[in-house]
Amino acid sequence: MNDGDREEIARLLPAPADQDLPREQHLRHKELLMHRIDQDIAIARETERETGWGTGRERVTRTRPGRRLLRPALLAPATALTLAAALAAGAALNGGAREHSGASAHGVATDMRPAAALLGRISDAARARTVPRVRDDQFVYTREKAQGADLTSGKAVLDPLREREAWVAQEPGPLHRLGLVRENGETLPVNAELGDTDGTPAGLGRPTYSWFATLPTDPDKLLAYLYAHTPFAEGRGRDQAVFEQIGSLLGGMMPPATAAALYRAAAKIPGVTAAPRARDAIGRRGLGIARDDTRYGVRTEWVFDKDDYAFLGSRSYLIKDRSYGKAGTLLSSEAELEIAVVDKAGQQP
Repeated sequence: MNDGDREEIARLLPAPADQDLPREQHLRHKELLMHRIDQDIAIARETERETGWGTGRERVTRTRPGRRLLRPALLAPATALTLAAALAAGAALNGGAREHSGASAHGVATDMRPAAALLGRISDAARARTVPRVRDDQFVYTREKAQGADLTSGKAVLDPLREREAWVAQEPGPLHRLGLVRENGETLPVNAELGDTDGTPAGLGRPTYSWFATLPTDPDKLLAYLYAHTPFAEGRGRDQAVFEQIGSLLGGMMPPATAAALYRAAAKIPGVTAAPRARDAIGRRGLGIARDDTRYGVRTEWVFDKDDYAFLGSRSYLIKDRSYGKAGTLLSSEAELEIAVVDKAGQQP
């Protein structure tokens, strides 16, 4: 495992533990984590030698990467760490290959016209929806159910469905404490993004209501902004990266005009299609918007309510047989249950 691998993994891992974690426990967790990272990278490299290309494990991530900012100050669950290691390994092994597209080539392709029409209706509904204005001193509360695939064994093993609550600070920052997350009976603080020694400001990685309000509401200008500012990992196509970046923002508390522009911007990304069989993590069937990452054989879907076009959740699954699972294997899924504005972290609506 070289220094480049370690640096990339360090960027993706949860924020360091608070000092109140016993040193012996911290060291034990660290040793276990590094063992898993080395194991995943060894497996990935062995697969690359056998097939001539990477494992594609970097696709086994939650479909809402923006939620990665909700990283507790203590060590994250083993599944999340395993997926982060897989992401870093796959990105390192698949460098150099990119989709040839950019903000200047965002024409609506013929095969995505049904998706563009659906996203137009979703956009109109979002513009008409009443959303409370959020003050900088408040918190956005979300409750969701989610699950993801664990790759520790070399096969995709789906973790149990778990409920998660989060309180995200709305101060523009930069902040060292971004909010709270509650899962499995534990309530843990959320630290600044790794590397943000001066704190994490509002932005794509920590979207706040006020930050959303600064974005362009013209879909073309908004899409150009997203193509210019979305982080791109080596080996992941630009169009897929922006599609996933938009997915990470869905369901958040934002001005109606911003939400409307976001959906119309998504309609301009090449390869976006309608997904009539889309379901969220708790089985709610809805109207789906999807994009296939043909390079890694993974489909990412967004699910919307059939009646009012509200965002329900998302999922990703294999569309090709891979070494860690067959086509149809679920990799991640989530269902949005509640979103509200509260005055204090830890306060329920």
